[in-house]
Amino acid sequence: MTDSNYEKIIKLRIEKTKKALEKNNMQVFIANNKNEVPDIVKTLINKDDLIGSGGSMSLSQCGIIDLLRTSDYNFLDRANYTPENIQEFYIKCFSTDAYFTSANAITENGELYNVDGNSNRIAAIAFGPRSVIVIAGCNKIVKNLDEAINRVKSIAAPANTARLNCSTYCNEKGECAAFGQSCPGMTSGCSSNDRICCNFLVSAQQRHKNRIKVILVAEPLGY
Repeated sequence: MTDSNYEKIIKLRIEKTKKALEKNNMQVFIANNKNEVPDIVKTLINKDDLIGSGGSMSLSQCGIIDLLRTSDYNFLDRANYTPENIQEFYIKCFSTDAYFTSANAITENGELYNVDGNSNRIAAIAFGPRSVIVIAGCNKIVKNLDEAINRVKSIAAPANTARLNCSTYCNEKGECAAFGQSCPGMTSGCSSNDRICCNFLVSAQQRHKNRIKVILVAEPLGY
C-alpha cells in the first residue's frame, strides 16, 4: 500500500468516526498531525478555567501537558501530588471546567471505550467536569466494541503495565490472560493486585450535547 493510499484510508476512517461521534452529541475536531492539536485546544479553554487531566501519553506527545503547565492556565498538575494526597487531586478534578484525557479506543460507531484501574479517569469522563476534551490518534479507531475490547487486551494494557512496571500477566506475556481462558470477555483477565483493567466505560449517545469534545489526530498517538 502506498503512503497516499494509506493516508486516504485514514482520512476516510476519521471522517466516518467523526460523523458517528457527532450523531452521539459529541463535538469533533480533526488535526492532521500532533503539532496542530495545541492550537485547537486553545480555542476550547479559557485562561481562568480550572483544568484537570487523566494520565495519558497522547497528551504529553501533543505538548498539551506542557501547554497547561504554563502560567496562562489554572492547571491541577498531577505531578504536584504525592501518593498520600493523590485522592485529593482525583476529587478536585470533578469540579474542573475542562478535563483532558485520551481514549483507549474509539469505534466507527461513535463510541468511546475506556478501561481503568483507579477509575478516576473514567469517572470524570462520565460525570463532573463541565467539559471533557479527548485527544486520540488514528491508531485508537476501531470498527466496533469487540475490536475495542481486543485492542485494550492486546495493545493498550500490556503497554501501560510495562510503562508502570506492574506485576501482571500482560506485562510478562505481552497480552491479556483472557486470551487463554475458555470464555474471554470484556472483564476477563488476570487476578493480580496490580491489575489495571478494573472498571469499564462505554460512552455512547450523550445527554449533554458537546460536553465531550474529541480531537482526532491523523497520526498514531499513545498506546
